[in-house]
Amino acid sequence: MPELPDIAVYLERLAALILERRLCRVRVLNPFVLRSVTPPIAECADRRVVTLRRIGKRIVIGLDGREPPRPGAPDGDLYLVIHLMIAGRLRWRPPERPLRGKLVLAVLDFDEGTLSITEAGSKRRASLTLVAGDAALAALDRGGLEPLDATRAAFAARLASARHTLKRALTDPQIFSGIGNAYSDEILHRARLAPTALAYRLGDADVTRLYDATRATLLEWTDRLRAAAGDGFPEKVTAFREGMAVHGRYGKPCPDCGAPVQRIVHADNETNYCARCQTGGRLLADRALSRLLGEDWPRSIDELE
Repeated sequence: MPELPDIAVYLERLAALILERRLCRVRVLNPFVLRSVTPPIAECADRRVVTLRRIGKRIVIGLDGREPPRPGAPDGDLYLVIHLMIAGRLRWRPPERPLRGKLVLAVLDFDEGTLSITEAGSKRRASLTLVAGDAALAALDRGGLEPLDATRAAFAARLASARHTLKRALTDPQIFSGIGNAYSDEILHRARLAPTALAYRLGDADVTRLYDATRATLLEWTDRLRAAAGDGFPEKVTAFREGMAVHGRYGKPCPDCGAPVQRIVHADNETNYCARCQTGGRLLADRALSRLLGEDWPRSIDELE
């Protein structure tokens, strides 16, 4: 799932391509992607893009009001809200080379090119929502604290209010904004904290380490992705990136200590961690596998070596 660094770079490149440009029309090619009825999607046609912003993991494209307004048209600005979920991506193509194929869910046509929403796989989770006015847009905000804008005190207060594990707290959109499965793994590895530690029980030193690691990880990866995109458009947005310490690296050596990276699998999500760096060598129980192996389940990283 594209997270804060990915969305930030998407927005930077979109600003260069579509800000202050006219949106000619929106074409919905798969009806499942459109999650709103009122206002009708046709109301986007011939409006100018006036703002671009992020709400959590959502991309918001703000469109100006019509001058003069049409009878029955919504008053004020409209907002196109794109949530890419797990497998959704954005693709930019010049007007003479539009993107085609069954993965394309919707297309935003501009004079300068086309912005396509695509989604791999059979599950249709990506969404496009059109809302009118600031109040309707604010209703989509889950209320998570922006980690790069927060003071340490505000960050600590959110952690103290979370009756969750650190992994769950970091990825809960009502607690922190824009952090998902991939970067939470990287943050916790950098902070040397177990994903299963309880957020509200952290001591002051651990909170400071987590706060610093959160900022450093998100800023570092935003810079990396920005450099990779250059003057182009991000084409290889993925949760598994070369250079990550633990996420997606199960069984591979930790870059800091060399121990094999471990994982906990739950439903569609996977938590990756280094037992030696983060849990004092203790292996965290994988629900399914540890239950299957019973007494044969290894308790420490040393039992695997």
